[in-house]
Amino acid sequence: MNRFTALLFLSAFTLSAQTNQFTATNAVAKTPSSPPARVSTQTNPPPSDVQRAEQIRAECLRGRRLICGKILKVLPDGLVVDSGYTDLLRPPLNKSWLLPGSVIASRAANVIEGREPESVCVGLVFLTDIPKVREVAGKPKQYDYVVLMGYPAGQHTYASAGTVQKTVRRFSANILNAVKLNFEAAEKSGAASAPK
Repeated sequence: MNRFTALLFLSAFTLSAQTNQFTATNAVAKTPSSPPARVSTQTNPPPSDVQRAEQIRAECLRGRRLICGKILKVLPDGLVVDSGYTDLLRPPLNKSWLLPGSVIASRAANVIEGREPESVCVGLVFLTDIPKVREVAGKPKQYDYVVLMGYPAGQHTYASAGTVQKTVRRFSANILNAVKLNFEAAEKSGAASAPK
């Protein structure tokens, strides 16, 4: 089990223990024969890895977006998608996450990305951690369509044409991998900004 997975399990256990401790403290404080509970005046220590992982997970859940669009580029580690094709959400198309390029779909005009969780994502994005596909269905190809929930996972830079580099928002279709990517990015940026 890697360090990140252990952190997620530990965070769930810690959250459970905090709830039980809070309940026990309140029960003691309400008992008339017990002395009044003490209030702690200590300063808050920096958040632990478990707390940071939980904060990142909450941010990923708040920032989740519905990626519905055309695949412009298939890369070894994910897909470059032009998202904002809201008509892909209509029945019977909404039964599959991967649709062939032969589907009639168009990009919505004047659509604006909302700030609420599960809003339709608009614009170019990089989507990683897509579900495995059965060989019968075929693998995603350029100009096919995808409809998946994506969790924010930083940014991704790819070669858009020749040597031209383009940086876009990165989303993961897997919440655990999104948390892991954000956690690792935060550790790297913290290490880079630490005094030497």
